[in-house]
Amino acid sequence: MKKSEKLKGKTAVENRKQQYTKYALAAVSVVVILSLIGFYLFNPFVAKTGDTVMVYYTGTYENGTVFDSNVNGDPLIFTIGNKSVIPGFEEAVIGMSVNSTKTVFIPVDKAYGPHLDSLIHVVNRSTLSADMEPVVGNRYVITRKADGAVSRVTITNVTNETVTLDENHMLAGQNLTYTIQFAGFYNK
Repeated sequence: MKKSEKLKGKTAVENRKQQYTKYALAAVSVVVILSLIGFYLFNPFVAKTGDTVMVYYTGTYENGTVFDSNVNGDPLIFTIGNKSVIPGFEEAVIGMSVNSTKTVFIPVDKAYGPHLDSLIHVVNRSTLSADMEPVVGNRYVITRKADGAVSRVTITNVTNETVTLDENHMLAGQNLTYTIQFAGFYNK
């Protein structure tokens, strides 16, 4: 065999080794990435949809005024995905681990929605029960006689003949900020 043929053979062997090394690195990279994705998706130590969790929170308006907190009380217990809390709150808890804390800004559309004029009604005082004395700012639970539907309303105006009822949630139209501490998973 000629010297040039030997050199070509060594070069070919060397090129194959380099190619195998590249394939091995690519395979290891894929395995690492898939492992990380699997750990994130199936990690039992972080909150995910379907988990029943316990959290402490403090809710504030954009100006920093606190509107609600359970920090010195019992934790809020809810199941992620069952829509028992506002969407932005649920989304914030997903991925949290036990004893972690985060502060999140929740825009109107992920909170209680916009304040809707269609949910403000002016009714005759005669339609209210005789023993009810409406007071501006008070919240009431009203049951419709026709179908038994229940509505929570705030009295926003009272005259001798009419009462203005607002069915909007009292936090509707507000951007909110929550500081959330993930206390743990709730075992029923």
